[in-house]
Amino acid sequence: MSFFKNLLSSCLGTILALVVTAILGIFILISISSASEETAIDENSVLHLRLNVPVAEQEVEDPIAGLLPDGPELTVGLLQLKEAISRAKSDPKIKGILLQTEMIGAGPATIEELRNSLKDFRKSGKWVVSWAGAYTESSYFLSSAADRVYLNPNGMIEFNGLSAEVMFFKKMFDKLEIKPEVFRVGEFKSAVEPFLRENLSEENKLQLNAMLSSVLNEMMHGIAEDRKIPIEKLREISNKMLVRNSDLAVTYGLVDSLLYEDGLHQEIRKRLGLKKDERISFVRYTEYTKSEETQKDRKDGEISVIVADGTIMPGKADNGVVGSKTIVEALRRARKSDRVKAVVLRINSPGGSYTASDDMWREIILTSTEKPVIASMSDYAASGGYYLAMACDTIVARPTTITGSIGIFSVLFDLSGFMGNKIGLTTEEVKTGETGNLFTFFRPLNETEKSIWQTQTDEIYEIFTRKAAEGRGMTHDDLKKIASGRVWTGTQAKENGLVDVLGGLDDAIQIAAKAGGIKDYQIRYYPRPKTLLEKIVETGEKEIFTPKDPMLDLVGPSEKVLIHQWNKLKEYGGPQARMPFEFRIN
Repeated sequence: MSFFKNLLSSCLGTILALVVTAILGIFILISISSASEETAIDENSVLHLRLNVPVAEQEVEDPIAGLLPDGPELTVGLLQLKEAISRAKSDPKIKGILLQTEMIGAGPATIEELRNSLKDFRKSGKWVVSWAGAYTESSYFLSSAADRVYLNPNGMIEFNGLSAEVMFFKKMFDKLEIKPEVFRVGEFKSAVEPFLRENLSEENKLQLNAMLSSVLNEMMHGIAEDRKIPIEKLREISNKMLVRNSDLAVTYGLVDSLLYEDGLHQEIRKRLGLKKDERISFVRYTEYTKSEETQKDRKDGEISVIVADGTIMPGKADNGVVGSKTIVEALRRARKSDRVKAVVLRINSPGGSYTASDDMWREIILTSTEKPVIASMSDYAASGGYYLAMACDTIVARPTTITGSIGIFSVLFDLSGFMGNKIGLTTEEVKTGETGNLFTFFRPLNETEKSIWQTQTDEIYEIFTRKAAEGRGMTHDDLKKIASGRVWTGTQAKENGLVDVLGGLDDAIQIAAKAGGIKDYQIRYYPRPKTLLEKIVETGEKEIFTPKDPMLDLVGPSEKVLIHQWNKLKEYGGPQARMPFEFRIN
């Protein structure tokens, strides 16, 4: 009887899922149809950029976002945002930009790219004003590029320097009787520190302090230049946290005026020449990207911008994952296409799988023998991310890009204590020879297996550093002096010979165009991000075919963070070329 109950329950669940999917599909098709219609832009309009969201390299096509009149932008891609600002610069209907950036989720290099786009927009004689209820360090860095910076009278600015946080797991592992078995090369290769220590090593503190100081220095110089505040005065404001309320923000020159939203609108009306109560024509970013745009035929060919954004893994790319198979295919198509004259490899990755990195490195080398390949580094191009860049003809990085981290590590976890003593599970192994199972999690590795793992890690490090030295035109010994897994900012990397040019994506494209011998060209981005519909279908399939972790229903938010971090350890299979730690800059 229970069999038929279960069968009936499964059938009803399937039917319900199909009905919900059909309804959702109809809604999405209607949304796509509505969103695909060209949006008419009024004369005397203001482009309204509400950037209170994470900024990825590319955004996912989201037709529903354009149907939400008062909501924030749901997804924002750096590449698409830069194109929209560039287009607005020459659009006679757009008179200026209103920027709102309270909680922007972007690294310093991404923000530098956007600051340069806004400053280029202002060169046309048009204006940019920023207004917020509160500014974080990052959002203020971006907003300081505006003509005028306004703050709510009850608002605040976080302007007190930078900090970085690293989470450590050793105490948890000790309590659970989980023993990490780590093999690494380089005194700065500290990706595994959270598994072995309860705090930062001196080497890790050294590189973190040097990196934060370099990033802060770039931010300070940018703000000082645009706000016309002496750099030493700005450092004093930051070091002593002199700005603690909105009035002090005006006193010290970080903002121009304190305005409520109605006062902001009156200021914009003056700029547009409107009467006191006349309606302001604000154009949201999602609306502007759907407005009419004439495409100019590019007769000289194409520059392919191949975007590697996320953790490096074998297989296909996904949001947040640089799939080696996808990137190799994109490079191969670009190499074989007569229309493509040059390639820009846009890298925003902390690294990942060594073998996947090496597969892509090989395809970059092959492509560079036939046409120019230029690397453009975003927030991160470290370890495996640098592995891709070092194969390119020229490397372009932002001063605040986090790069280098040339090193290798391997890690396994001995779960025998946890399984036997905590949850009562035991295993027994039958194998041929002394090293029949090098990837076991159910017992400690023996000395022979440990020796094999360390030797393999050492050998891969030699390959990594040798290829890096060849790519950068250095001796092997000189390259090793700046390797050892140490991270550098773009400015430091250029001083050490790891980077050729300090600049952004636009600079990399210009270098590629010159190297490819073309002046009039079309830029195309690869791979294409998955659409909202594709993501929904894929998510539905994962929920149907992938068992849900029951622990997520039993724990609170803090524990869910730990479970998420633990699940990420599944990516650590085999040798890794990764950033030496995960951290947040605050």
